[in-house]
Amino acid sequence: MFDSMTIVGVGLISGSFSLGLKDRGLVKHVIGVSRTPASLDKALELGLIDEALPLEEAVRKSDLIYVAIPVDATVPMMKRIMDLVNDRQIVADAGSTKQVLCESLADHPMRKRFVATHPMWGTEYSGPEAAVRNAFAGRACVICGKEDSDPEAVRQVEHIYKLLGMNLVYMDADAHDMHAAYISHISHITSFALANTVLEKEKEEDAIFDLAGGGFESTVRLAKSNPSMWLPIFKQNREHVLDVLNEHIAQLRKFKSCLEKENYTYLQELMENANKIRKILK
Repeated sequence: MFDSMTIVGVGLISGSFSLGLKDRGLVKHVIGVSRTPASLDKALELGLIDEALPLEEAVRKSDLIYVAIPVDATVPMMKRIMDLVNDRQIVADAGSTKQVLCESLADHPMRKRFVATHPMWGTEYSGPEAAVRNAFAGRACVICGKEDSDPEAVRQVEHIYKLLGMNLVYMDADAHDMHAAYISHISHITSFALANTVLEKEKEEDAIFDLAGGGFESTVRLAKSNPSMWLPIFKQNREHVLDVLNEHIAQLRKFKSCLEKENYTYLQELMENANKIRKILK
């Protein structure tokens, strides 16, 4: 059990993480740090945090510091935090990209107190009110560069995620960013693009509302995600995202060509090949 934990950012991921630890008796006291006073007030109201403090004071009082803010803000924030911690504190993050962050901290004298993690869960919603209980159960959590962190710090972070019901996966930061581009980042770009396609071609908002079925809603749901969070992810993971986009565009061209040439035999083959995903996603 941790006597005190600070969550930097009081939104969907950090709020759900806090609820998970509180519900399981893993932390006695949670401190919130945010640049937005209204978010801190809401987090206090919802019981996500017990106290709101400035960063320096919060870090000084905490055994565990958990950072879940947009990835462009994570790098400078993490450098500030690592300058403040001692060799008994643990710092972990929940960012969707890892290479830039891990490289920026590689030579920091307190690097071993940092455990790079990515719980692979999220929704299209943001802010403290988006936090939910038991959010991480049954999901994967990637731990990057395990060998660069203190073994005891890693053990404690692993223990937390396991108690939250997560399956642990280990890989280096670059491999994580490549796989995240295929599994997560392309889904968001596709959803944003599809939403723009429909908004461009379907001018009658009532028709969209009345006719949109479950398939469309589930496909375009991610387009409601916060751009201020996703733009930095696309920027930091630009090379991997471009690789995925090129492959995705090539696949779209195959479908387009089939329809243009009325090659319905190949079109069916493309769809049947896509059905193989059933073996992976039950």
